[in-house]
Amino acid sequence: MRIAARVLVAGFIVSFLLAGCGGGGGDGSSATASSGGTGLPGSSISTAALFTQPHAWTRDVSGLPASVRSTAIIGALNTLGGWGAGSMRIDFSIALLFADSTTPRRTITASPGYYTPDGDAVPLQMPIPTNGNTEGSSNYVCNTASDDCHVLVVDTSSNKLYELYNATLAGAAFTARGAFVWDLTKQYPDSLRGDQCTSADAAGLPMAALLATSDEVANAEIPHALRFILPNARIKQQAYVRPATHAGGPSSSNADAPPYGVRFRLKASFDETPFNAGERVVLRAMKKYGMILSDGGNIALTFADDRLSTNKWAALGIDTFSFTSVAVNDFEVVDLGAEIPLTFNCVRIP
Repeated sequence: MRIAARVLVAGFIVSFLLAGCGGGGGDGSSATASSGGTGLPGSSISTAALFTQPHAWTRDVSGLPASVRSTAIIGALNTLGGWGAGSMRIDFSIALLFADSTTPRRTITASPGYYTPDGDAVPLQMPIPTNGNTEGSSNYVCNTASDDCHVLVVDTSSNKLYELYNATLAGAAFTARGAFVWDLTKQYPDSLRGDQCTSADAAGLPMAALLATSDEVANAEIPHALRFILPNARIKQQAYVRPATHAGGPSSSNADAPPYGVRFRLKASFDETPFNAGERVVLRAMKKYGMILSDGGNIALTFADDRLSTNKWAALGIDTFSFTSVAVNDFEVVDLGAEIPLTFNCVRIP
């Protein structure tokens, strides 16, 4: 969910282990896109290998000391109400879509309020898999007035990641309020696509890079940080920290409220024994790579929909309520850089 001043997008992105690419922090497995680019490949998928260069989300932070502000930030979040919905829950509503050179292309045009210069120029041609869907819909028709309506596609033939925000198919027209294209071979700087610039996620990050998939869990490793979100009223106003390049609508005046981009790491002492094998894979990722605050909303964790994946969440013993016993106090803040004042003055990096 987005509540933004000028450029606010909530989001999702796709994850794919590119064959023949040495991903930053990847697990060395490989996958091949399905014939015709109609859906997910039937082999393991790792969001860490989505980009072929290392980035902040693949950094192992297990050995870093806690920030000197950790206790204050964790305490402030508890004071403000903790996780949204009252406990740590999981949202599985975002689909992962893949395309290749045979996938049909559609022209994406702007809907009112299109994000510029943050978004890429439209009209924009991008692959749209025939068996895919917009977030929150069974097809590509979505209620953009009330829903985020993301469409996220990895094009394995061009090594590009396409993210659409507030997208819907209306007759022959495919419109979006934001279209964001990532080069999967590029070593992005700390400011990613540009400082003060949003993406399909309010923090300006590529969502797929932080999205847990059922295939990763089945392979016993999530080799990257996880995406987490909080209600904007519990996020520090007028600021963000790296790796974020933007903030949505944070509104807390508490000086110690967590800012967009903050990284929470599950404490090494956290007892994993009450959890099943699949759940422990997630907990180990929280301990090694942490979770990065990426957006505003009520459901803390975002995992990929398993409709087109090989492995299923239910078979792995993971559901919406798997981590409700994991408290804010079980985390500490690490890798915390200087706060950057939020201006919404996006300066795009070509």
